[in-house]
Amino acid sequence: MSASITASSPSGSRGPTIVLLLSASLWGLTWWPLKRFGEAGLSGPALSLLTYGVVGLFGWVLLLRQRPAWRSQTGLLILLALVGGWANTAFVNALMLGDVVRTMFLFYLSPVWSVLGGWLILGETVRPRRAAAVGLALLGLWFVIGGTRVLDSAPSTSDMLALSAGLAFAGNNIIARAGQQIPMLSKTASVFVGCGVLSAATVWLMDLPLPGAAALASPLGLGLLVYGFGWLVLVTATWQYGVTHLEAGRAGVVLMVELLVAVLSATLLGDERLAPAEWLGGALIAAGALLEATDGGEARARVDPLEKTA
Repeated sequence: MSASITASSPSGSRGPTIVLLLSASLWGLTWWPLKRFGEAGLSGPALSLLTYGVVGLFGWVLLLRQRPAWRSQTGLLILLALVGGWANTAFVNALMLGDVVRTMFLFYLSPVWSVLGGWLILGETVRPRRAAAVGLALLGLWFVIGGTRVLDSAPSTSDMLALSAGLAFAGNNIIARAGQQIPMLSKTASVFVGCGVLSAATVWLMDLPLPGAAALASPLGLGLLVYGFGWLVLVTATWQYGVTHLEAGRAGVVLMVELLVAVLSATLLGDERLAPAEWLGGALIAAGALLEATDGGEARARVDPLEKTA
């Protein structure tokens, strides 16, 4: 019985951390094009199908070409496609249906799931600094959502989608970290394929309309192409690279920068406004992300339970 040993060091994690910060910033701005597509009459599942799904067709070809590399971890790749696909599908629909800031706050319970999952599944150590970073983030989240007032209203469909997206996002991070034999490009492609399959199933089951040929030949179609093959490919590839090369707990907290970018951009570019307590919460969340992102830690080696082979 052999096991894969993963070692990390301050210098080795700096590059992936920067890449993940870039990805998080772009994800934080994703709400803006989504809202524009919604104003053009597209539903969330239709948008996911026409962007993630179309890119996924090309991704499927890539997956077949790289099959020898990931064949030994086929199960993990399929799981990554389903979990990562749902994370993106649910996130897109939640943003299009609900309030941007509220959706982001609910989604960003994901660092908690990442830290817990990294500890329970991957055997990662929750050091005091990481625990403090998560504590700061959660305290900030409590201020932003209004404290006990969050319990006054029942969760909506967008709320449940945001929560499930956060849980699936954390699961994707853990699976990507465990699947060290799967090439990064295959990980990225699998998410697009999974999102396309889930979106197609939703469109079919709910009998949702899709834009016709005339609409796709208009600026709307060009916008979908740019969004799918430009924005989404970039943010997904950088996301997968970051979570593959960082511990699940570290990646989950670093990605909280997405929340800060989303809140600030929704406030500056949209119609959403924050109260003083919410600004305090955002500052605490940013402090938690910065604390984790600048944590060099100690060089360490860890046995990944999911990487054991006979």
